[in-house]
Amino acid sequence: MTRFQVSNCTTGDVFTCHEGQSVLKAMEKWGVKCVPVGCRGGGCGFCKVRVVEGEYRCGKMSKVHAPPEAVEKGEVLACRIYPLTDLTIECVPLPEAALVKETLNQTS
Repeated sequence: MTRFQVSNCTTGDVFTCHEGQSVLKAMEKWGVKCVPVGCRGGGCGFCKVRVVEGEYRCGKMSKVHAPPEAVEKGEVLACRIYPLTDLTIECVPLPEAALVKETLNQTS
């Protein structure tokens, strides 16, 4: 099975992602904390990252949270991208409303 190295230039973390595995699943497996985890299905937008370098394929993502113009700039959801080469990513800050929601969910 092919493995790819994913480097997070925001946190300095480097982890392995297997062929066919989403970047978010690999982050969870290796204990990398870059983005909050939400629905894991491309609908909530919590796990947004920016791919700085490398090639990947995208699964279906919410156009609200990953509009085509953002995807063209590499802003994608970690739960729905699958590396085709080694990747360099950076974390994208959540909008303030999403941060409030995440905080409320963690305290409930």
